[in-house]
Amino acid sequence: MEKKLRVGILGGTGMVGQRFISLLENHPWFEVTTIAASPRSAGKTYEEAVGGRWKMKTPMPEAVKSIVVMNVNEVEKVAAEVDFVFSAVDMSKDEIRAIEEAYAKTETPVVSNNSAHRWTPDVPMVVPEINPEHFEVIKAQRERLGTKRGFVAVKPNCSIQSYAPALYALKEFGPKEVVATTYQAISGAGKTFKDWPEMVENVIPFIGGEEEKSEQEPLRLFGKVVGDHIEKAELPVITTQCVRVPVLDGHTAAVFVNFEKKPTKEEIIDRWINFKGLPQELNLPSAPKQFIQYMEEDNRPQVKLDVDFENGMGVSMGRLREDTIYDYKFIGLSHNTVRGAAGGAVLCAELLTAQEYITAK
Repeated sequence: MEKKLRVGILGGTGMVGQRFISLLENHPWFEVTTIAASPRSAGKTYEEAVGGRWKMKTPMPEAVKSIVVMNVNEVEKVAAEVDFVFSAVDMSKDEIRAIEEAYAKTETPVVSNNSAHRWTPDVPMVVPEINPEHFEVIKAQRERLGTKRGFVAVKPNCSIQSYAPALYALKEFGPKEVVATTYQAISGAGKTFKDWPEMVENVIPFIGGEEEKSEQEPLRLFGKVVGDHIEKAELPVITTQCVRVPVLDGHTAAVFVNFEKKPTKEEIIDRWINFKGLPQELNLPSAPKQFIQYMEEDNRPQVKLDVDFENGMGVSMGRLREDTIYDYKFIGLSHNTVRGAAGGAVLCAELLTAQEYITAK
């Protein structure tokens, strides 16, 4: 790419906004030129606005420290500075829907980490290796919004990345019933142990709204574009429990599955480790070389050892074995703020750029 696209981060001071900024440091296609946040942060440099709340393990990139934060509500002003934006704003769902569409109507593409538009019929919700063809619905969305280049695209919930790719890779065998329990890191709530001491040595068996997302969002990923909307798949039937555990980064899933046509264990592992999607074919900058790895050891995958597989963009499977009630059971692990949040959105933006949905203004 001759000249990098100018990127804005909406909600740039929060944990996911910080993750966007750290992932985009030295990105070959994108450059963070604009950061927008709440009115209380506006007018300060990014370094001042974040203060002591920088939550990444790597230092704040020098290139963003002196950027003066803009007011995210001044849509036209922010949009004039960028080619497209990533959205990680912390607002109510109605406010998020409104502000993301407002940016789209300024002819600024919005790639969102938020859940507000995940069920808007003409908004694609995409894991680039699974359902890139859903971007085709952008044409219908632009007609509804009255835009030529503006649109909203979203990525799905962070927890489903630990098992939805594994199920999709086995689609030829017809997964029909799935039971999944997810053990979710505290960064999924935008927290660290410092600001959530109650989580130290604790397990909380409830995460608001998470079970509904975990059961329904994979079906939208596995669905298809029909005219001006996305129609969700009917199978597999999924039931979940979602538990918050004292881990900083990394969502683990314990999964049980029944198939229409039961594969062998060797067939399952073969499909996982050889699974590739469009990001791998196009060699996109953030694409993992290997999307799914299988670990033979009984005690893997582990969060401490395996969460950063492929820079956090790959997913790890292990403990695949036959079950007494279901056909098989296995353990999955994904990095919730990289593949599951900002990194997944960056990969979406790379594919949208490669397919010329996102271009320079």
